[in-house]
Amino acid sequence: MKIEKSAYVMNQQQREVAPKRFESACVLLPIDNIDTDQIIPARFLKTTSRNGLGDQLFYDWRYDAEGKPKSDFVLNQPEAVHAHVLVAGDNFGCGSSREHAPWALLQFGFRAVISTSFADIFRQNSLKNGLLPIVVPPDVHAALLRSPNDVVTIDLAAQRLTLADGRSVEFPIDAFSKHCLLEGVDELGYILQQSPAIAEYEARHPAAVNTIEQG
Repeated sequence: MKIEKSAYVMNQQQREVAPKRFESACVLLPIDNIDTDQIIPARFLKTTSRNGLGDQLFYDWRYDAEGKPKSDFVLNQPEAVHAHVLVAGDNFGCGSSREHAPWALLQFGFRAVISTSFADIFRQNSLKNGLLPIVVPPDVHAALLRSPNDVVTIDLAAQRLTLADGRSVEFPIDAFSKHCLLEGVDELGYILQQSPAIAEYEARHPAAVNTIEQG
């Protein structure tokens, strides 16, 4: 995996660093309507730490009743160990809201998920935690599924996904989320970046109401 890392500001939410540009093989999971309870089952939501959640990613599909890995599940294949891109089916991340879903994907090693559509809440949770959700047209999605061993290039700064055959497509992302990903900050980190401007504004606008002295 070749990564050009962006600046990274660690905050109390342990935000993952989002690479500006990287190359990676893909893990293919072409199942539509994968909900967050399949991504990370509810019984693993008691923790407030993301540590170890990668082992619980897709737990009910990945392990048998005795907790042993199912050899035929895609994440248990040797190729999945070094892949940082998940190609999923349509409407990925539907169901209940839980930040543990992008946490688990990040802890496993994924840095981007490619689909034809995402559930809105999952998409927002992903962007806030450093996981890049990439929406592509159906024909590009189909091309990825036909070539399981191909390496793709993701360029966040240019908002472009390049397939192994050289085909390149632009993917959408809102300007604020893009800025935060490139800077390695969340909403709190963004506000902290504005500290000089905030201090200047406060200096020019003294408090009009005395909230300390009582009449």
